[in-house]
Amino acid sequence: MPPAYLPLLPDEKPTVALRALEPEDLDFLYALENDRTIWAVSDTLAPISRHALREYLRHAAADLHEVRQLRLVVDSVDWGQSVGVVDLFDFDPRHQRAGVGITIRASERRRGYAWHTLNLLKAYARDVLHLHQLYCTVAADNRASLSLFKKSGFRRVGVRQDWLRGNTPSGWINAIELQIILSP
Repeated sequence: MPPAYLPLLPDEKPTVALRALEPEDLDFLYALENDRTIWAVSDTLAPISRHALREYLRHAAADLHEVRQLRLVVDSVDWGQSVGVVDLFDFDPRHQRAGVGITIRASERRRGYAWHTLNLLKAYARDVLHLHQLYCTVAADNRASLSLFKKSGFRRVGVRQDWLRGNTPSGWINAIELQIILSP
């Protein structure tokens, strides 16, 4: 099996699978959650302990309708390893919608994993969870995420002014709201 850091050839497309969290994901989640380069987009302010993640994993199988969120691991079928996570949050069964968040390991970004993950997630949300729509909030200066969601069919529906605290001279960043209506 090739190491994860080898790039795909230009015409190759990654194959991903989404799966439930397992206790064996502890080290992977620990590394991902403590990657300070993504704290700004994940609203994280401090490192998370292995103990906290172990407890989280113990309860990760809770019913979506009960806890209103679902985290799935993104596995690279080609490499046989985990490359990221995708979250459904603020699940609203009455209005059949949920927010989406996605994190791909830094070493695996810009290889198509996120785009393929969103396509799988949209189908799952539509066909299994029977959701009508998905939405996300992206920092206005996060060009990669804006491009990803737009390429995946999400449409810009609004801007929240000075919504996110950032490392800019003014200290604030606008947030772009995007959504997609999932066709039957």
